Amino acid sequence: MTPLVPEARVRRSARPVTRRPAFVAALCAAALAVTGLTAAAPPEREVARAAAALPYQDPALPVPQRVEDLLGRMTLDDKLGQMTQIEKDALVPRSDLATYRIGSVLSGGDSTVSPNNAQTWADTYDSLQRTALSTPLGIPMIYGIDAVHGHNAVRGATLFPHNIGLGATRDPALVRRIGRAVAEEVAGTGIDWSFAPCLCVARNDRWGRTYESFGETPELPTAMTSFITGLQGDALGGDPASVLATAKHYLGDGGTTGGVDQGDTRLSEAELRAIHLPPFREAVERGVGSVMLSYSSWNGVRSHAHKYLVTDVLKGELGFTGFVVSDWAAVDQLDGQTGFTGAEIATAVNAGVDMVMVPHDYRKFLSLLRGEVGAGRIPLARVDDANRRILTKKFRLGLFERPLTDRSYTSTVGSAAHRTLARQAVRASQVLLKNEGGVLPLPKTGRLFVAGKSADDIGNQSGGWTVGWQGRSGPVTEGTTVLQGIRAAVADPSRVTYDRYGNGIDGGYTAAVAVVGETPYAEMRGDRPGDMGLDQEDLQTLARLEASGVPVVVVLVSGRPLDIADRLPDWKALLAAWLPGTEGGGVADVLFGDHAPTGKLPMTWMRGASQQPVNDGDGKSPLFPYGHGLTYGTEPGPDPDPEPSPAKACTATHRTVTSWPGGHQAEVTVKNTGTGPLTGWTIDWDLGGAAVTSLWNGTHSVANGRITVRNTSTNGTLAAGATTTFGYTANGGPGTPAPRCTPA
Repeated sequence: MTPLVPEARVRRSARPVTRRPAFVAALCAAALAVTGLTAAAPPEREVARAAAALPYQDPALPVPQRVEDLLGRMTLDDKLGQMTQIEKDALVPRSDLATYRIGSVLSGGDSTVSPNNAQTWADTYDSLQRTALSTPLGIPMIYGIDAVHGHNAVRGATLFPHNIGLGATRDPALVRRIGRAVAEEVAGTGIDWSFAPCLCVARNDRWGRTYESFGETPELPTAMTSFITGLQGDALGGDPASVLATAKHYLGDGGTTGGVDQGDTRLSEAELRAIHLPPFREAVERGVGSVMLSYSSWNGVRSHAHKYLVTDVLKGELGFTGFVVSDWAAVDQLDGQTGFTGAEIATAVNAGVDMVMVPHDYRKFLSLLRGEVGAGRIPLARVDDANRRILTKKFRLGLFERPLTDRSYTSTVGSAAHRTLARQAVRASQVLLKNEGGVLPLPKTGRLFVAGKSADDIGNQSGGWTVGWQGRSGPVTEGTTVLQGIRAAVADPSRVTYDRYGNGIDGGYTAAVAVVGETPYAEMRGDRPGDMGLDQEDLQTLARLEASGVPVVVVLVSGRPLDIADRLPDWKALLAAWLPGTEGGGVADVLFGDHAPTGKLPMTWMRGASQQPVNDGDGKSPLFPYGHGLTYGTEPGPDPDPEPSPAKACTATHRTVTSWPGGHQAEVTVKNTGTGPLTGWTIDWDLGGAAVTSLWNGTHSVANGRITVRNTSTNGTLAAGATTTFGYTANGGPGTPAPRCTPA
């Protein structure tokens, strides 16, 4: 459940609140002097209003009371402005932020400041916020940005592995710590809202956003919602660096046919609920402040127009109390034509969109929105509901008390502590797929040849959403490349030779390390509907290395599994490095054995592109299964004096998660109740006439009305007292199952 928020806590600082009503007046007067606005109240009126200490200005009052008091004082223009989010660079003149009562500003993927550093971002935020505060009611703006693997718009920020790498760590506690670090860096630039985490369940690796997914099964993204707690804190606004989190993209964007970005997810409701809904359910349980809708459709109906999914399921069934924001210009896509229409706006708002990411033509948008409300096509009650949701989060964040940047966090941007954490995340994300003859770990005293386009390229290893929407190759930000990490790890850096293309290698090297893979991309441009293999440069580089006869170790830098099955026999080792971010030293930590690889595949690795989509439990034979990952060391020899085998025992507990007319979804928890480790389990029960339509985290068969579920390769081993779960959807009622557990 969402924890209660201590109402008197303030945003971003544990220090006593210093901002008082008189300070509001001073800010407003200064802003008016700068902007020359006439729409806002004159300073003398502001002083008189501030002195009255209106209820919504009193931080000691409960948030709902403050919201209702403020809502009662707002004009229709104030309310419509709160529902509007615009791109920073579209705000011309800057005074329009106050004139049109705009409630939110964002920076899109290519939006930046000059010079691009934390200080300039903070100055920009504070300037905008002062303008927002110059309105008669002094409602602060909330500023959103895509901080999806660190504060990635800011040059010099710490960049963590993209979500696919974090999924490989299988470590929700680590991901929560990363969320906290990102929150500190974001708060240090004044920004109070991150469009993260992406909770998509990527089911087809052709999709250009696969790297934004923690994994292909609902369990992994669900577990990694710990990132939300890291961003927001245990309670929104209860932490000095609390930043509003966003669960995105609701719903089913990872399941589109063919992996097409912004495509159509063609699934039954039971399948949609089983695969794509669980991470959002958990996000709501964690108190996520906002949810962003998907560009995609479900069975032909766009998410931004889907009242059943947004209002009935998300807000009603799941009990989401935050606000729903549209994606970039997504409302303008509803009729398939360029340019807003009143009908599009009414459809989206009535479906449950609370804030519209316009992001450019805000004057036209507000005019059309006002027209739809005036004509009664958008009820005023819907407008008030949207405002309550938005204002509640602003109050909880403490924006009314501390609207400006807490500069004590500005120095955390790119700090040594955050880079150390990122390096830990990088090494935990490495998945060792092949290690023939134990060629890894590499000797630190050997003679090494390093090649490949991504060996010394911070842009390639960081991927998309890195100081720009699509990212780009080259020295786009500060950090440590894989090559730099290798040179720092060895005993004598002069024994490391580097040539990007593999030229000059001979047979005198201990090993050749080829760092190859994809170059940066993001949504839209990242889809791969055809070939999914390495590019010609990579293939030619590898051919030169292989021809030398030196053992070849491939470090694959990519946002998804690639089609490499036909090349694999020529390589002694293969390490999936994903998109590690700015701390390439974490890759070297694993290559040289300072840390053994522990990562497990968050995606099933295809045998070939024609096999897509390929996912755990679908019956296809992959190159490497979901959950695969090797480590260093040898198997222990026989014990000369073995202890008696411990007793094996297990139990299974059935829980109905949700039900609907004609169907239900359930979860079964398996617990090792024996005194020693469990190496496998089987669960069976009487279905009572129900028919299972899908099952995850297990394999199943049905005979004579009974279902038998067996563990997968990744969840069969349980220590004494440990538990695991599997889930399923079924047609028919849940009945009263009594599952029986049999240990292997």
